[in-house]
Order: sequence, then C-alpha cells, then structure tokens
Amino acid sequence: MRLLREYDTKEVLNLATVKKITASKKCIAPRKKVAAYARISMETEQLLNSLSAQVSRYSKLIQENPEWEYAGVYVDQGISGTSTVHRNEFNRLMADCDAGKIDIILVKSISRFARDTVDCLKAIRHLKDIGVEVRFEREGIATFSSDGELLITLLASFAQAESDSLSANVKWTVRKRFEQGIPNGHKETFGYRWDGEKYRIIPEQGEVVKEIYRRYL
Repeated sequence: MRLLREYDTKEVLNLATVKKITASKKCIAPRKKVAAYARISMETEQLLNSLSAQVSRYSKLIQENPEWEYAGVYVDQGISGTSTVHRNEFNRLMADCDAGKIDIILVKSISRFARDTVDCLKAIRHLKDIGVEVRFEREGIATFSSDGELLITLLASFAQAESDSLSANVKWTVRKRFEQGIPNGHKETFGYRWDGEKYRIIPEQGEVVKEIYRRYL
C-alpha cells in the first residue's frame, strides 16, 4: 500500500511537469533597395532607343529578383559625363543614397557613371562610406569586392584619357575648320556672314571686332 502511494505520487508529479515548446523564428534578410543609373551624351534617335531599352531592362531585372526591392532608374539625357555639376538625375541619385533609399546601384559601364577620374572616385568612395555598392555590368566590377577600387581607379583613368583624347580631337577639328573658313555649328558669327561656301566679312561689324581686339591688346 505504501509502495503504491509512492508510485501514484511520482506519476502525478510527472503528469504535472509541462514543457513549453516555442516556435522557432526564421531569420529573413531584408531585401536590398536597388536602383539603376543610365546616361547618354547626345540625344540622337539611336541613342534614345538604346537608353529606353536600358531603362526597361534594368526595371525588369530589379523587379524580377526576389531579394531586391525596386528603387527606380535614374536617367540623364544629352549630358556629358566629364562633370557631375549639371547631371540632375545623378545628383538626385546621390541624394537618395545619402537618405538611405538605395543599397545597390547598377550601371552599364564606368564611362556611363563618370568619365572624370576625380569625380568618379569621389562618388564611389562616398557611396562606399555610406554602405552603397555600385556594380558595373560591362567591366564585371562591384565596389564592395576586394579588388574593386584598384580596378575602378585604373578604368576611370582610361575613361579620363579617352575623354581628353576626344576633346583634343574636337578642338583640332574646330581650329582646322576655322582656318578653312568652314562654320562650326549653325550659330551666326558676329562680324561675318556665311555665303554657302565660306565666311565673308561684314565691313561695319568687322570694325567693331577690330576695336574689341585692339582694346584687349
């Protein structure tokens, strides 16, 4: 009888012991906010079509990735990449990065991002400091990779050299056209008129041009 009571007591204690099992929480990483940047330097029909295709492609690429959140496509049309001063969409992109709206930027190539070495590296280093990665598609470079900055420095230098070479060629062409009396563009030149073959001096305006140079000298 005594043994039975001890056994019953143990059973009651075992039944009264409750183990609480909590559901495990899955750690879901937040989606990266991804944007793209595109730029063309001249508004020709061919380039505008190419730009439109880029915008559509990047929009689709970002929205189809389940790990990414679409943050927009920023586009500068008909603007040179040698300076960031007048690139309104580029500056808006940088401001949105500063505001924490973007984690990753997709760009077709480093020359589309910036041709000027100083501007390019300044922007990239600032973005890196605030935790924003830039991925260049053509070069296959990501700024967060171990060798990213070295390769970007080299490529940015090449882009700068290419831009300088193009500028020198354009200046040489302009000088040669002036030497031959051929117009550079369609704007009227004070002191001259275009007769279909070459510039002719307008005598009364020519006296003003002479006076300007005389005073300068």
